[in-house]
Amino acid sequence: MRNPARIIVAVFAFACVATAQNAAPATWTAEMQIKTRVVGSPRVSPDGKRVVYTVSEAVMTSDRSEFVTQIWLASTDGRVNSQVTFGEKSSSNPKWSPDGNSIVFISNRKDNRGNLYMLRLSGGEAESLTDLKSSVTNFDWSPDGKWIAFTMADPKTDEEEKNDKAKNDFRWVDENVKMSRLYLIPMQKDASGKREPRKLTTENYNVGSFDWSPDGSRIMYSHTKTPVANDWTTADVSAVEIATGKAKIFANTPAAEDTPTYSPDGKWVAIQVTDDPPGWAQTALIQIYSVAGGQPKALAASYDGQPGIAGWSADGKRIYFSEARGTRTQIYALDVAANRIDEIKTTPAVYTAIDLNQSGTTFGFVRQTADAPTEAFVAPVSTLVASQISKANSDLKLPPVGKTEVIRWKSADGKEIEGLLTYPSGYQAGQKVPLLLNVHGGPAGVFQQTFIGGRGAYPIATFAARGYAVLRPNPRGSSGYGTEFRRANFKDWGGADYQDLMTGVDRVIAMGVGDPERLGVMGWSYGGFMTTWIVTQTQRFKAASAGAPVTNLMSFNGTADIPGFVPSYFGGQFWEALYLYQKHSAMFNIEGVKTPTLIEHGDADIRVPISQGYEFYNALKAQGVPTRMIVLPRQPHGPTEPKMQLAAMQANLDWFEKYLGSNQVTKRE
Repeated sequence: MRNPARIIVAVFAFACVATAQNAAPATWTAEMQIKTRVVGSPRVSPDGKRVVYTVSEAVMTSDRSEFVTQIWLASTDGRVNSQVTFGEKSSSNPKWSPDGNSIVFISNRKDNRGNLYMLRLSGGEAESLTDLKSSVTNFDWSPDGKWIAFTMADPKTDEEEKNDKAKNDFRWVDENVKMSRLYLIPMQKDASGKREPRKLTTENYNVGSFDWSPDGSRIMYSHTKTPVANDWTTADVSAVEIATGKAKIFANTPAAEDTPTYSPDGKWVAIQVTDDPPGWAQTALIQIYSVAGGQPKALAASYDGQPGIAGWSADGKRIYFSEARGTRTQIYALDVAANRIDEIKTTPAVYTAIDLNQSGTTFGFVRQTADAPTEAFVAPVSTLVASQISKANSDLKLPPVGKTEVIRWKSADGKEIEGLLTYPSGYQAGQKVPLLLNVHGGPAGVFQQTFIGGRGAYPIATFAARGYAVLRPNPRGSSGYGTEFRRANFKDWGGADYQDLMTGVDRVIAMGVGDPERLGVMGWSYGGFMTTWIVTQTQRFKAASAGAPVTNLMSFNGTADIPGFVPSYFGGQFWEALYLYQKHSAMFNIEGVKTPTLIEHGDADIRVPISQGYEFYNALKAQGVPTRMIVLPRQPHGPTEPKMQLAAMQANLDWFEKYLGSNQVTKRE
């Protein structure tokens, strides 16, 4: 749930490569979806001639289960493309030196800690730049290439490490919090051949995003009271002088300020500023601040109120940003002088990891669609004509996926709702097929046209290959449709948003696609909340699967790492709004539930603690309802290990196959 403009999306939101196959498999399987590679971090060199990007793939052996990331280097003309980092450990977040001769990246190849390494493109092995007791979280080169600034959480003290080994490792809640701080290392070694890090920030706050001034004299950075997710609302922006280490508050209001970004001439800073006071289903503006001082200028409001800054144009006249727009992503140019937002014409798709190179000439980004996996692209700012750089999944010979289309319908109160309908592979008009309703997290998440053959708990491509249709609605409360729509579920979880979902199911049935006798529902986090809510409200679904579900708003609010979340939506703490907390909790409406329900939960989940799943599971068992609960060890809010993702996928496939039976189709009468 961080950065702040997207933190809510992430609240409930979640997610050995075997030898590549030479022939296309007959059909999609959960195993194939785990094998699908994910591309990230495309960054174009300052001269626009080369691009680095990352490829993540699953490693599953008898003693390993992890996603490993490696770095690739390509020419932007497509002639050269090769992997440049190797090994069992990951290398990620590559960034170009200002002269374009080297890249620096983060790798956990030593002691499983994230350290900085430099790879000179003239040849040779990667050189270790740091040897830290904690892990680097982010970094950036100084404009002259002489320094690297990085953020790192406070390491454990020698005494703490000793106590860990001695099993004397008790802790006090909310005390001795490890803050992330800003450090500096020189690229030139000292007389002893070392690069000693220098701590730049000593203040008792947690440093987040940061940006160098163009002249290299200072760094602008955001910071929060603590690193705890609940404290994103405290974000302010400060500046620190490199020479003296003197820090000074730059932007400090009751709103949350984040993502400071210098203009090319260094006279202005663009900052993402939330509404005041900041709320979880929030909106934000881009404001520009004069480095010389004075009141900031609030720029035009974006469509969805959640702009993610990509960078300034080379002449400083425009600020590029992106945000969700319906089921896709839109890239925009904000004309600073005219205070006007213009859409940048791009191929309709979902765009992520949008980055503007140092010279401001070329974009790098990741693009995907429902039927095409993530790949790295580049596009000159002058033409915006995108060229595909990577072909990360070409050797896997992925089979075709079921067709996905955008559909719209009227909810019970007449509000138009949009969603994605995926048809079974090879679907023939006139067939009635089992229909799965998939509810997203958030609640301010959004289903976009991302590749349905990718990773996660819900293998959409495999469900389609097995004969299911899958509906993924964006009910009120979702992002991508503006602030008013995103806030339309305040004090009403399970109310009008529930009707948005049910009318969507009705629409697919009326289309002659969904078989009303074979309906299933599934969702993770807030989607899990809604899944457990749905089975307390209707018996029309023959089976349900709830992932990391919020089932009891009171106990959730008292045990989650985001205790400000539910009060933000329901107008107060549970003792101030007891009726609402009970009315909208599945646990207080669970009597009489009949729907067979699968529960999936990670036992290291601090966002939605596993006790939420146990509450529902035990209540169903007490009533004799068919139920199973799979516990995923070590997993946080959504499985992060490939074997655990595979277990969640397979559990869902087996559960719905048992109760819906996808092998039969019904002719429309």
